[in-house]
Amino acid sequence: MARVFNFSAGPAVLPEEVLQQARDELLDWHGSGTSVMEMSHRGKEFISIAEQAEADLRELMNIPANYKVLFLQGGASAQFAMVPMNLLRGRKSADYINTGEWSKKAIKEAKLYGTVNIAASSEAAKFTTAPAQTELKLDPNAAYVHYTPNETIGGVEFPYIPETGDVPLVADMSSTILSRPIDVSKYGLIYAGAQKNIGPSGLVVVIVREDLIGQTVAGTPSMCDYKIHADNGSMYNTPPTYAWYIAGLVFAMLKRNGGIKAMAEVNERKAKKLYAYIDASGGFYQNPVAVGCRSWMNVPFTLKSETLDEPFLKGAKATGLVQLKGHRSVGGMRASIYNAMPEAGVDALIAYMKEFHRTQG
Repeated sequence: MARVFNFSAGPAVLPEEVLQQARDELLDWHGSGTSVMEMSHRGKEFISIAEQAEADLRELMNIPANYKVLFLQGGASAQFAMVPMNLLRGRKSADYINTGEWSKKAIKEAKLYGTVNIAASSEAAKFTTAPAQTELKLDPNAAYVHYTPNETIGGVEFPYIPETGDVPLVADMSSTILSRPIDVSKYGLIYAGAQKNIGPSGLVVVIVREDLIGQTVAGTPSMCDYKIHADNGSMYNTPPTYAWYIAGLVFAMLKRNGGIKAMAEVNERKAKKLYAYIDASGGFYQNPVAVGCRSWMNVPFTLKSETLDEPFLKGAKATGLVQLKGHRSVGGMRASIYNAMPEAGVDALIAYMKEFHRTQG
């Protein structure tokens, strides 16, 4: 069976060369006579996999030495609670910027541990834009400032990094990590669920500045303490070993193919051509997001009539284009075009959209 173009928001498409390598190594990793799925996480074979994955991620993102890199479980959603548990550090409140569904979930969890100040919100604009720096009402005494650079569901992306002064900036980068270069030193903490640009679901990567860990709120479970994980090399308990291994293959693949800068050039080109076609369709297709805040990774769009949604999806599937249905809370369509979505996939989607417009317009 030929592979389809998978536009799922997550678990998302993985690089084909990574899948092929994982297939070839499935039963016997490098002559060890065992699969990575069967290895002890404390054995020398898996330790070498884990160390190489971290080294490659550090190189790709130019992560400073005073940052810990953790490979944990629970996805980004677990971090909604772990961030306040670890970063309040005796303070009573934190600032949150509300730009959509994932921001709202993070805010809900943070309220269990302290006071949440909504520094800005785009809810009145139906989450179709990101607040400007001048709109942020930041508290200089806040423990940290949390934001979601890319809202996966709404397809809204910050066109800038918020300036927060001496207050640590925390980012849920689940949909944007590795899609373009970033200056890690501008952040106190970055976290990202793996299932979009890193690897399979079940893994979350946390990049945290050393001085921010070790002062958890009272009652924090050991499994929620960043310092415990850091002190144990992310192996305080049995980690998601196979997901960690696949993530390492993805990092190595990115290095072989020019790194994050090269990936960014492709990602920007993919997004621009898809938005250009949507905008040129005369209203048959529409994207609701403010032009300056459009996501490179998640492109939502609607058709001129909801009655066309099912025929569009049916025809797309028949053409080998799958997982285009928008999130249930938004409706319409959504094309997630993460790193592993080849440019040919975007071209195929545009070609199908043109043909559907021709026959249904």
